[in-house]
Amino acid sequence: MGPADTPSRSTDSDPDGESGATAAGGADRHRRGGRRSAGEPLAASWRPDRPERRERPRGVRGVLTTYGWRVYALPALVAVTALVVVQTAGDKGGDAAAATPGQQALVTDDGSTVDAGPPVATEQPAKPVDAGVPTADLPAGGPFTQAGAGRWHGVAGETAKVGGAATVYTYTVEVEDGIDPSSYGGDDAFGKLIDSTLADPRGWTSGGQIAVQRVQPGFANPTMRISLTSPETTHRICGYSIKYESSCWQSDEDRVVVNLARWVRGAVVFDGDMLTYRQYAINHEVGHAFRNKHVGCAQAGALAPVMMQQSFGVANDYVAALNRAVGLTDAVKSDGLVCKPNAWPNPTARAAG
Repeated sequence: MGPADTPSRSTDSDPDGESGATAAGGADRHRRGGRRSAGEPLAASWRPDRPERRERPRGVRGVLTTYGWRVYALPALVAVTALVVVQTAGDKGGDAAAATPGQQALVTDDGSTVDAGPPVATEQPAKPVDAGVPTADLPAGGPFTQAGAGRWHGVAGETAKVGGAATVYTYTVEVEDGIDPSSYGGDDAFGKLIDSTLADPRGWTSGGQIAVQRVQPGFANPTMRISLTSPETTHRICGYSIKYESSCWQSDEDRVVVNLARWVRGAVVFDGDMLTYRQYAINHEVGHAFRNKHVGCAQAGALAPVMMQQSFGVANDYVAALNRAVGLTDAVKSDGLVCKPNAWPNPTARAAG
């Protein structure tokens, strides 16, 4: 038997679990993977269900064989993506430059939001006032009209009588012509603060000796005219012997002259508390209409009497020195006492009920 007639043994098993069969007549059938005998028909050795495995090249050659042109395209794609990112960030301009990584919006107590990062403007806390040093200078603050027209217009309004006493002091509210209303909030605001201050239980009516009542500007012979007045007109009416801004009571005209400069700026010892200062200015000057004179601090650390010249200060030594300079020696004594600012003639009184 020659080599062509010798059966070729296959090393593969039948996928269906059967071994190779012998053809009728004793002739061997072709086995997959073996040599074909001369009489056998052609048979494909490829199995669709089990493709042949090729061993792929390794290393750089293997990568090139597997991915081909994509190996060269990937670096170019990375470079283009980086260029787009840089250009996009540049298009944002200052916003992108100003942003800080990790910054977020902060939520405030009222629910609003503010940008994180350092503030662009900061508070400048007030320094404690040393009431024992010169304090009569006009504080810094908003603008005001230096000189008005020298005449006043009445502000409409009236109130019920405040206080149970039989003696009633009537008053009108007036504002000098020619002063800028934006500096003091307007005529109505000025009149309402006069009314509320004189009606306060800590005010002059709390002692039961007098009552007050606001009357319309046309009322005949009011007891007093409470008048907001420019500094130049104030100097003319009140005098200017002490060269600091102040208000006054002018008995010849029954006029309480409230200096606009002080109304807008206040006084140093009140440390920026404009409401309290304005209440003090009203009560102090109206107190003169009730025949009260200037007094000094009576007890160190106590509230100053409302009739102390608190626009100048609450230290007896300093206020006394200002008075001595113009020949007044009996109002305040130089005794070293220093008080605290106070707006009321009866500061401990409480409203009924």
